Amino acid sequence: MTEAAELPPAPEQAREVFGDRFEDAVRYAELLAEAGVQRGLIGPREVPRLWERHLLNCAVLSEVVPEGVTVCDVGSGAGLPGIPLALVREDIKITLLEPLLRRTNFLTEVVELLGLDHVTVVRGRAEEVMGKLPPVHVVTARAVAPLDRLATWGIPLLRPYGEMLALKGDTAEEELKSAATALSKLGAVETSIVHVGEGVVDPMSTVVRVEVGESPGGVRFAAKRAKAARTGRTRRRR
Repeated sequence: MTEAAELPPAPEQAREVFGDRFEDAVRYAELLAEAGVQRGLIGPREVPRLWERHLLNCAVLSEVVPEGVTVCDVGSGAGLPGIPLALVREDIKITLLEPLLRRTNFLTEVVELLGLDHVTVVRGRAEEVMGKLPPVHVVTARAVAPLDRLATWGIPLLRPYGEMLALKGDTAEEELKSAATALSKLGAVETSIVHVGEGVVDPMSTVVRVEVGESPGGVRFAAKRAKAARTGRTRRRR
């Protein structure tokens, strides 16, 4: 039996969540179950729970993403949460940031196949693209790294007064407490834990929200950002 045959039918909640993009969500699930498994992006054991544990779990993040913003999905991997979010929210512009070539190839294929014109795929690490990509309103991430390390990559990509939304599991509260000092040094002014997806996923998805002030990344990254901006201006003049 193939991995594709193990993909269960989409639950009724998926029709409600994805709306007009439901068929595209089904195609994405099929791609994850087939090419995603073959290329090592998704484990075979994840196929039976792709809908609840992955697509819907990520799509409900849209509940806390403001309208019309720019988003960078750090360490996007197979496109989670970026692609489900893009399917639900065509009002936002999303950059899928991923350092591995085989993953960015997959992401590019998915974006083109599903006609996601508001999504851009960029290959690179967060620390490498700071100053090269325009700062965004929102950074998203899922299963990338512990919160303190994730924050050092994600927060410097934000605009002033932006926010990082990290999908976490049972360790969310513990991670937030242990990362408090690091977050403060990175310019965070408020943190909270939000639960989303009531009536859609059980248990609900847990989101760690980190809001920043006027200096995302703190003093050290402000200097780096200024240097990158000066370098960019110099190159444009040449």
